Order: sequence, then C-alpha cells, then structure tokens
Amino acid sequence: MNHNTPLSPRPLHHLSDTQRLVMTTRQLRAHGVSAATAAERCRTGGPWQQILPGVHLLHPGPPTSEERLHAALLYTASRTPGGVAEPAEEGPPGAEGYGPAAITGLAALALHRFSSAPPLLSLDRVDVLVPRNRRLRSTGFVRFVRTQAMPRSEEIAGVPTAPVARALADTVARLTDASAVRRLLTEAVRGGHCEATAIVGELSASRLLSRPHVVDAVDGLLAEGRAIAEGQLYEMVRAHVLPQPLWNVDLRLPGGPCLGGVDAFWPEQSVAVDLDTRSSRHEQNPPSAGFAGRREHLERLGITVVRITPRKLREVPAQQAAVVRTALMAAADREPAAYVVILPR
Repeated sequence: MNHNTPLSPRPLHHLSDTQRLVMTTRQLRAHGVSAATAAERCRTGGPWQQILPGVHLLHPGPPTSEERLHAALLYTASRTPGGVAEPAEEGPPGAEGYGPAAITGLAALALHRFSSAPPLLSLDRVDVLVPRNRRLRSTGFVRFVRTQAMPRSEEIAGVPTAPVARALADTVARLTDASAVRRLLTEAVRGGHCEATAIVGELSASRLLSRPHVVDAVDGLLAEGRAIAEGQLYEMVRAHVLPQPLWNVDLRLPGGPCLGGVDAFWPEQSVAVDLDTRSSRHEQNPPSAGFAGRREHLERLGITVVRITPRKLREVPAQQAAVVRTALMAAADREPAAYVVILPR
C-alpha cells in the first residue's frame, strides 16, 4: 500500500479524486485502516498528515484549496451537535454527502469566481454555514457560521456552496473596510451574480443595515442595480423591435394628483412598464406593496401595467418582450383609457 491509497475492503469509486486524498478516521477504518495505523502515518515526516481533528490528508506537503474545502466539510459532517467525534459504528461521512453544511463567506465568493475575493489558498479561515442547532466548535482553519434556516446550496466543483447573497452577508459581517464592502457588493450586481434586492434582504436578515459603512454601500448598490435593469430594459425593446416608448415619465390626472412614475409608457396604447426593483428575493417574485397599489390605481383608469423584475429581464428577456407586445396588441380591443398628463421624471 502506498501513501496515497489505503487498504480498501470497500471500493473507493464513489469518491472524487480529492475525497480519496482527504478522509476521516471513520472512513479510513471502513476501508481497512485502523486508527493506530493512521496515527503512525501522520507522525512528523510521515506520508500522511492530520489537518483537522479526525481528518487526514493522504499525502505529504500542503493541501490544495479543494482539499481544504473538503476537509472542512468532512470535519463538519463527522461531528455530533456537541462538537465531538461521531461514534465509529455510524457510517463514514462523505459516503452520503456532507449533510446540512455549505461553504460560505470569502471562500464561497472565491468559488463563485468573484475577482474581488482573495484566492482560496490565501484564506486563513474557511467559513462553513451550519444549522443553528449544531453546536460545533471552530478549530484550525474551520470557522462555523450558524443560521436559523439553511439556504439551498449550490454545488460548485463538487463543493456545496452558499448562494451569493448569503455568502456576501456572511462576508460583510466580518468586514470593517467600507471600500472592500462596496467592491464586493458592486461586483455581485454588475457581474450578474445576484440581484441587489436579494443582497439587501440577506443583509437585513443578518442585522447589518445598522452599520453606517454597510448602509452607504447599499445605497450605491441599489442605484447600480436599477441602472443595470434600466439598461437591460432598453436593450429588450431594441433587440425585440418593440415600438419606442416614452422613457422614465410621471403620469398625472389633469389638475389632479400624481399617479406615480413608470419606466416606459406607450401613450397611444396606454401601456406602461414598471421595473419592480423592490420585489422580494423569493423565486415567485411577488409584487411589492407599492407596485401593487400603483398598478391597481392605473388599471382602474384603463392603463395596462406590465410588471418586470430585473431577474426576469435578465434571464428571460424574450418572454418579457412577448408580454409587452401582447399588451400593446390588445389595446385595440379595450375601452379608451382616461386622459393623463405625461411629465418627464
């Protein structure tokens, strides 16, 4: 048996190449290597090393970034809620997956390919997101971040990874450098990683919006998100050869109150488009309360309002263009709308 391959009564084909080189004491035992043999091989100058309690690297020399991530997750999976090693009779962690855990923080942003995040190997700590009821102890390069509700993780290079908005919130929670916070948030929106509203929702849930440098960054983030969405709306109209609307106007009843602003308006068809950049981050994207009230008021006046979220505009622009085109074509079959005054916003 060489130092890379433990004696294996149980085949290793279900494990990735990285997982074959990072294994827990229980996994080694299941593959025919006793705890005493593993300890002997992890002595100074030996062919293996223990990089976390109960987690072994089956080669000499420093671990790769992937091996560190898998080691952190294996350590997490091998701990009981009290933070100690699981009993040996339970199956080896990793065979069934890593359980409810995900890489978060700067390590997750590096996995999501953020240019403003440092390289994985340069990180002193790897943050692992776990349920709040798992009372795990941070150790070595592993630091635990607890949450009441685990988000749905994304698998990147075989590693369960927190979604961008959650990883950003966990990163910002430890940053005091305003420029670093601003760079990360701006890259998230400008790079198409995430919507501004999703980030703000996570920052709010993490109670970070009371920090002045975070609030300043969020103000710029929301402006950035709206500007990007407006640019995508212009491109949708151009690319799908829709009639040119009046852009960014306020509607008002003659001599009456302002009805609110819309992002695009076709006066001959009485059709308006409203970019709802305040919507929830949930997949269903329910309308915000302000949008719903304005839409109801305008439609009572005979104006058709098409709500478009930045996410749908980015992911399915052809579908959104078809919705707008249908509303324009249906105008001929509707009763004439009330007369409104159109003002530049």
